[in-house]
Amino acid sequence: MNATDPAAQALSAAPPVNTDNERTLLVKVFGKDRPGITAGLFTQLADFGVEVIDIEQVVTRGRITLCALVTPPPAPGAEGSLRVTVHRWAEEHRLQAEIISGTGDNRPRREGRSHVTVLGHPLTAAAVAALSARVSEADGNIDRVFRLAKYPVTAVELTISGVPTEELRAVLAAEAAVQRVDIAVVRSGLHRRAKRLVVMDVDSTLIQDEVIELFAAHAGCEEQVAEVTAQAMRGELDFAESLRARVALLAGLDAAVTEKVRSEVRLTPGARTLIRTLKRLGYQVAIVSGGFTQVTEHLVERLGLDFAAANTLEVVDGRFTGKVTGEIVDRAGKARWLARFAEQAGVPLEQTVAIGDGANDLDMLNAAGLGVAFNAKPVVRQQADTAVNVPFLDTVLYLLGITREEVEAADELDGTPTED
Repeated sequence: MNATDPAAQALSAAPPVNTDNERTLLVKVFGKDRPGITAGLFTQLADFGVEVIDIEQVVTRGRITLCALVTPPPAPGAEGSLRVTVHRWAEEHRLQAEIISGTGDNRPRREGRSHVTVLGHPLTAAAVAALSARVSEADGNIDRVFRLAKYPVTAVELTISGVPTEELRAVLAAEAAVQRVDIAVVRSGLHRRAKRLVVMDVDSTLIQDEVIELFAAHAGCEEQVAEVTAQAMRGELDFAESLRARVALLAGLDAAVTEKVRSEVRLTPGARTLIRTLKRLGYQVAIVSGGFTQVTEHLVERLGLDFAAANTLEVVDGRFTGKVTGEIVDRAGKARWLARFAEQAGVPLEQTVAIGDGANDLDMLNAAGLGVAFNAKPVVRQQADTAVNVPFLDTVLYLLGITREEVEAADELDGTPTED
């Protein structure tokens, strides 16, 4: 339909359907779901010439609740006939119907609008009750709730208004910790659906392993390296200093062991699904690691990643020297690489997502538009925007408003198994 089309001109010239002071009818139908209910209800309404203002439909465990907000019939005295007709139709189809007279449309949503994603494994009624109570106590309103996923975790999204996002995040994060559920609170708006860049840590995030410990196992110094790694991840040691100390233990190790280490790397469950889905949506995906390019370069090729940064183990005469070359990727370095990747991708920092587990990821998590602590150390969970404490990396998709059904439908179209 173009601008010169008479129908288009008539539509553009038409006044709004109603104002806040005009009478409206809320038509509610509920019962066992089956094909044809929505079409049937609106066929009955169509005979009375009403205009549709709003529609909401929910199906839960095979039971449908269908609501239509419409104008009263324009013909004098026709409202009574409409009520009789709808109730008779509903009875014939073994449904229940309710028609409520009122005035105007839905109330405008208040300022302070947020999307809240809740992940539970399981999600208990007690957790939902407690989180809902905190929203109410903060003078917020839950405008809508719907399920994003039922496995491998239960994920639901709430749209909430009336509370500034930062205030809501603080209130709900504290309660989520008590209830042992994961929660993400992000500001509503177009930016949430804009093209983004996702940057992930590697060790214990994208993969289940600590790469330096895999190398150390071949050098016979795994226990010493593991202890230093644990101290660094807890924030007890300076990362650059601890890195040099650990790498020094690899001096003299044959660099040919790199191929064995690459084969030993285990992707985190859901990693392939996360990356595959993000790429389908036009996201760019990067990794930044305090580990080594000897492994990250292989991951880039294996997973089709866009950017990568890591440390490089120095090799002389086919053996590791016990040193790293070039700029060390430490806590501050990860944040710098996030900014560089964003610039290369043409994405503002507020449109980026960072995922990590250790103290050396904190600067990156705090610099990104959304920082996700993934099965992280306590110090990281306390400071990140949100925390995910289930062992499935693709649950991050739910924080972005992507449903499990959408992921599986896309995989089915190209014959890719969703399970990693």
